[in-house]
Amino acid sequence: MARFVKYAQFGGPEVLEVVEGPVPQAGSGEVVVEVKAAGVNPIDGKLRSGLRASAPLTSPRTTGSDGAGVIVELGPDVEGWAVGDEVIVTSARGSYATHAVVPVSGLTRKPGALSWAQAAGLGVPAGTAYQSLRSLGVAEGMTVLVHGASGAVGQAALQFARELGATVVGTASEANFDRIRQLGGIPVAYGPGLVERVRAVAPNDVDRVLDAAGTDEAIEASLELVDDPQHIATIVRGADAPGWGIRAFSGGSATALTPEELGWRADGIRWAAELAAQGRFDVEIARTLPLDQAVEAQTLLTRGGSRGKIVLLP
Repeated sequence: MARFVKYAQFGGPEVLEVVEGPVPQAGSGEVVVEVKAAGVNPIDGKLRSGLRASAPLTSPRTTGSDGAGVIVELGPDVEGWAVGDEVIVTSARGSYATHAVVPVSGLTRKPGALSWAQAAGLGVPAGTAYQSLRSLGVAEGMTVLVHGASGAVGQAALQFARELGATVVGTASEANFDRIRQLGGIPVAYGPGLVERVRAVAPNDVDRVLDAAGTDEAIEASLELVDDPQHIATIVRGADAPGWGIRAFSGGSATALTPEELGWRADGIRWAAELAAQGRFDVEIARTLPLDQAVEAQTLLTRGGSRGKIVLLP
C-alpha cells in the first residue's frame, strides 16, 4: 500500500489528511517514483485553500508537485529511463506521498552531490528563478536586484544571476546577510532608505529587478531604480502587476507563460542540478518533517519567516 496526503474540501492546512491506497500505476509516457522527499511550495497552499483557481473539488485531491526519489515502474513508451534511477521530480500528480506518478517531462537525473531533501527543493524555486531571469533578459555585465533574496526562489535567483555574469544585489533582513554573501550577492536591508542603500552598492544603476517579496516597498523602490518598468518582474503580485506597469510571471498573473518560458523553467531545474554536481549551486533546507506532519509543514509555510525550503520525508 501507498500513503498520500489529500484534501476533500478547500480550507486551511487542517483539511489535509494522510490516507492509504494502492500504489498508482504509470500511464503512457509516465513513471512511478517512490518518493524520498517532497518539496513544499506556496502554490500547494494556494490551491488547497482555493485562493488559486482550480477545477471543482468533486473527490479527494492529492497535493504537491516537487519531489525526489527512485523510479519503480515505467509506463508504456518510456525511453531513456530505468527502474532504479534516482530522479528529481516536477509536475508530479501529488508528490506529498510515498509513491507518485510523474510524466517523463518532469524528470531530471539527481546528482549525488544533492541530498534527497535538497533535490526535492529544486523544482519550483529553480525553475521560477531561471525563467524569470531569462524572460527579463539578464546578461553578463548587468546589475540585478532581487527582492526577498533569502527565500527559496530568491536564493536560486542569486545563484543563477551570478552564473550568468551579473552583479546581484539582494534585499533581506540583516540576519540573512551572511547567506546572501555566501551565494555571491550584495545584501541590502529592507526599510526606509532602501533606494539610497541600493544606489550606494550599485552606483552604475540597476538594470533588472526580480521581486520575490511582494511588498509595496519593493515595487515602489524598484520603479525608482529602473527606468523601464518592463525591466521589473514580480512572481508574487501577479494580479495587480498591470497597475504598477511591471511584468509578472505566474503569481496570480492573468498572462500565461509562453512555451519558451515553460521550457526555461525545465532548463533551470536541469542547470541547477548540473551546477550542484559541480558544487556551484546550493539548496538550503529550513526544516524537514515526516509525511504525517503535512499540516504543520503548510502551516509553517503560510506563517513565513523561514529561510530556505520546507521538505516532507515520506
